[in-house]
Amino acid sequence: MTTATSTARTTRANSPLAAVLRTETRLFLREPGSLFWILAFPTVLLTILGLIPSFREDDAALGGRSVIDLYVPVAVLLGMIMAGLQAMPPVLTGYRERGILRRMSATPVRPSALLTAQIALHGAASVGSALLAMAVGRIAFGVRLPGQPVGYLLALLLAVACVLALGATICALSRTTKASAAVGSVAYLVMMFTAGVWVPVQTMPGLLRRIVEMTPFGAASQALDQAASGNWPDWAHLLVMAVWTAALGTVATRLFRWE
Repeated sequence: MTTATSTARTTRANSPLAAVLRTETRLFLREPGSLFWILAFPTVLLTILGLIPSFREDDAALGGRSVIDLYVPVAVLLGMIMAGLQAMPPVLTGYRERGILRRMSATPVRPSALLTAQIALHGAASVGSALLAMAVGRIAFGVRLPGQPVGYLLALLLAVACVLALGATICALSRTTKASAAVGSVAYLVMMFTAGVWVPVQTMPGLLRRIVEMTPFGAASQALDQAASGNWPDWAHLLVMAVWTAALGTVATRLFRWE
């Protein structure tokens, strides 16, 4: 039994997907620019905002919370946006543009393994960025940890799935690296606004807030904020993220080409 178990573990470790994942991980870690923008930049921005004294003061208009309390979920989403819209699309589009995916289709390693590895890496980086932002918010500025951890985790995972589906859609629609960078930049700016980077969603005027809440990151911002405050996220916000993820995933699957 021990020999069989050891053989099974060795087989999994030497599987094509595992080999691709190890290679892509090494390449990913050699990109300091991507690592900075995904892992460090959201927390750096949060720290800069937290150093503004008025942002640390509780405000009755914000339900007794401070501005920095609202910006922790924003920082969490910012790391995801960087990973899904700025980092992943150029990599996958570059592989396709250089014919790497086409050549892989003639080997035992299927192109889908490379796609899976990229999604896994950028998804893990997004979660790591979120944990770092929450840790710094808690340690440096006394921001409370999520009062509804299960709801927060659910909203977090839905947001990660949504941004990766959006990134995959950009890859599917863009034939060149330059095109994916251009489309990703436009989507990046729009999603930064809807996530509340410049103006927290909670402070937006009523009509604008309702419109923003229908976008994936507007809904994610509200869901994360509600869970952070100790309430279960509004099912409407979770549903918005789920619908966007399903729709974008379907589009990406049908339009994505390996060459």
